[in-house]
Amino acid sequence: MVHERCFVTGGAGFIGSHLVDKLIIEGHKVTVFDNLSSGREEFIAQHKNNPNLKFVFGDLLELESLKKVISNHNIVFHLAANPDARMGIQDTTLDLRLETLATYNTLEAMRCNGIKQIILASSGTIYGETPVIPLTEDYGPVLPISLYGAGKLASEGLVSAFCNTFDMQAWIFRFGNVVGSRTTHGVIFDFIQKLKNNPHELEILGDGTQTKPYLYVGDCIEGILYGFANSRERVNVFNLGPSSATDVTTIAKVLVTELGLENVKFTYTGGDRGWAGDVPQVRFNPKKMKNMGWGTKFSSNAAVKKAIKEIVGDIKISSCR
Repeated sequence: MVHERCFVTGGAGFIGSHLVDKLIIEGHKVTVFDNLSSGREEFIAQHKNNPNLKFVFGDLLELESLKKVISNHNIVFHLAANPDARMGIQDTTLDLRLETLATYNTLEAMRCNGIKQIILASSGTIYGETPVIPLTEDYGPVLPISLYGAGKLASEGLVSAFCNTFDMQAWIFRFGNVVGSRTTHGVIFDFIQKLKNNPHELEILGDGTQTKPYLYVGDCIEGILYGFANSRERVNVFNLGPSSATDVTTIAKVLVTELGLENVKFTYTGGDRGWAGDVPQVRFNPKKMKNMGWGTKFSSNAAVKKAIKEIVGDIKISSCR
């Protein structure tokens, strides 16, 4: 990847800030575009004096402003989205606005400025509720059961349509459950908040057997850049995650051990899933990435353990400030 002028939507967020770290290290010029609804400036503060980084506070739903600031870039990393799938239950417009419309505006701003390449952060939630089989990228029909998954699938459709209509090129990555430092949501984050309030008891949504592939954020970034560098179709689609998976109760046990807590009682809300729209059993077969010569460094269990150590460390550092 030669030095590029990169525009990163959601670049101050959990995954986006790790991507920005990598792009800056590699010498690219990076514009971070973020409204800080879930991102934090502190996640990219280490680059504030770097002339290759520019931060723009802005909203993807404001198309005319976006058209202006996206000019003079040649590649877009579109990571901005609703960060928490459960939020769409309370506000059914959320995923329509933060996935579908935000993606349309990004693509339209690119079209107006002659920008031809986009990397889209999508999700395994687009597959919906499937048999407990390792999912390959050609599995179908894809019928999401959450508004979040629907928003991601709509975004994939828009990206494909723009690429084929306006001579653009895309790399779509369907993430597993990404974990690691700087996280602001997700099962590990939620468990920590609960244990802060009550270190003697931990409520686990569902029956604790929900099992999914967990992807370490460092592997996520490496996979994105490897896939981008080594595939050249008009629309390139990849599952990004390990072939292994981890259940929720195991995550709770690892976290309790890392926190040094004893005799924590696990209680379960019951049922086979945590909330309406949750897919309780997910397995990935990331064969396309493997066929290109790339695989995750960390298995699902190892990703969970590494992420828990990092997140707990972040909390201890924050509490000392």
